[in-house]
Amino acid sequence: MSKMVHEFNDIIRKLRKDLFGKGPERIHTVFVENMAVSTLYGNLTPTEKFIAGTPDGSDMVHVARTKMIQQVYFTNLPKGLEEIVGAKLVHLFSDMKVEEDIAVSVFVFDKNIVIDRGH
Repeated sequence: MSKMVHEFNDIIRKLRKDLFGKGPERIHTVFVENMAVSTLYGNLTPTEKFIAGTPDGSDMVHVARTKMIQQVYFTNLPKGLEEIVGAKLVHLFSDMKVEEDIAVSVFVFDKNIVIDRGH
């Protein structure tokens, strides 16, 4: 894994840990043109898993883990995120499959990301 991917994933993990009390157990990120696509595994806290045991609870967890994260990135952008990729974040698309505890975030930047192949 490149240093750039590692640093990007660390920012995502820390933000989610600070926000929800638990960060993802594993993150896989790829950079494609002006996007960073991150798949996050093992996101939910034991409490969220319990709440998600009902359809209404699952919907609540889904909204919290998708809408809330999008809002946070635009009201309080994580320090260093744009510097790592050398571009400005313009959109964040986020979704989660609560039952399988897998989330996907697509970060769209204002220009293509130059990958640091040397690390």
